Amino acid sequence: MFNDVTFGQYYPAQSFAHKLDPRLKLLFLIAYIVALFVARTFYGLALCAVFIIAATFISKVPFGSVLRSVKGILFLLVFTALLNLFMHSGEHLLVEWGIIHIYLEGVLFALFLMFRLIFLVLGSALLTLTTTPVSLTDGLESLLKPLKYIKFPVHALALIMSIALRFIPTLMDETNRIIAAQKARGADFESGSLVKRVKAIIPILIPLLISAFRRAEELGDAMDARCYTNSPNRTKYKKLTFTWRDLVAALVGGALIAGVVLFNIYAYDIFPAAYPYVVIL
Repeated sequence: MFNDVTFGQYYPAQSFAHKLDPRLKLLFLIAYIVALFVARTFYGLALCAVFIIAATFISKVPFGSVLRSVKGILFLLVFTALLNLFMHSGEHLLVEWGIIHIYLEGVLFALFLMFRLIFLVLGSALLTLTTTPVSLTDGLESLLKPLKYIKFPVHALALIMSIALRFIPTLMDETNRIIAAQKARGADFESGSLVKRVKAIIPILIPLLISAFRRAEELGDAMDARCYTNSPNRTKYKKLTFTWRDLVAALVGGALIAGVVLFNIYAYDIFPAAYPYVVIL
């Protein structure tokens, strides 16, 4: 049931993307998200699509592993598409049936939002697939270091995120084992009414919560046994340093945002005839 969850999973490989500084990866993801939400044309989305495909190829992560992350938001995609399809008005009426009116502008807007959500999830999944949870939290802690001056517990936040990311795959495996055990005892999770399916989840949640609390207690005991303290003077085994790869990635990120902005400005000059159908916002 949860085999397709890719968030929090790491795919080991020796690639350009894996060797990037985690701080630069986080900033790059922010720039990528900004480019997605700044884009007002399908040209801008196409540029983001080219980028995510090229980044996946460079990272040596299988395309199937990245695409599986979309399965987790299928319901959100369908709901968003239908909502905008029926609620968005325009000038070119395609379907009229009672109170239902579907316009060409609504179809284009629904597709635009769907692609935006898909590319957003793909970019986030690629970040976790190419960065270990420890490196990711180290990068986040380094970026949030200025908040220490206002007494914000940056290290505690980074530790919480590191533990949470670390145990996502573990809890998913535990859930699959519990589901398999319950099915062996005759449990049915796929048939019946919605209420029956919700009730069938209870035999999964209770053992899962017990297992999660047990693992948390064991982790706390292990940290106490190793004399772990949340001291502000803690040192790190690995120091984060920027290299030429990070400079190249930063330039690519800047070029991505610049390209999206230029498409927004010069969309009419590129293809005047297609302008009404490629500009969304």
